[in-house]
Amino acid sequence: MTGRTAGAEARAAVRDRLGVAAGLAALVLAVLGIVFAGDSGPTEADVRVWAALGETGQPWWDVADAVDLLGEPVGAALLVAGTAAGCLLVRRPRAAVLVVAAVGASVAVARLLKSVVGRTIHGPENLSFPSGHTAFLTAFALAVVLVATGRLGLGRAAGTALAVAAGLVAGGVMGWAQVVTGAHYPTDVVGGWCTAMAVVPVTARLVHRAADAGRGARS
Repeated sequence: MTGRTAGAEARAAVRDRLGVAAGLAALVLAVLGIVFAGDSGPTEADVRVWAALGETGQPWWDVADAVDLLGEPVGAALLVAGTAAGCLLVRRPRAAVLVVAAVGASVAVARLLKSVVGRTIHGPENLSFPSGHTAFLTAFALAVVLVATGRLGLGRAAGTALAVAAGLVAGGVMGWAQVVTGAHYPTDVVGGWCTAMAVVPVTARLVHRAADAGRGARS
């Protein structure tokens, strides 16, 4: 078995395990979407999280603002494009497609759900559920770990644990920034994290199936 073949099998095993998490995340997302449909205020859980965080002063406000910029169009485009370019430089075009597709699909689903759910914050024009910024950075972290799993030679358990941990850290950091800056309710952040967890494993499977089909057609 070659190193590349072993890496592909490791990534496939991690994708399979993340498929279970994707199903659970989709279920939670659906329930929250129903609960928050047409809502325009915080839940008791949101209020408790705000109270626990308290007032955020300097320099943490600046840190939160900087993290938030990663989810803005320019910051997100630079992050994704730089990562995809790095994948292409090391001759991993499938990895580049995965990063772009996973992030793009997660953000697109988040935007669609915002229109469907209709939850707002700071006025009727500001749709809030789920958090697109949180979905973006969580999806980016998950995609990068899926790419790295094979390269690092991680087993199924280690690769899955790393993917979940990366998603939690990335989603937690961006979610904290969204709550601190007042852009989202804490429960919006949960929805954003669930969006990425539900979308990325499915997207990864589709990307790899399409790539394998293309390779088979050329052989």
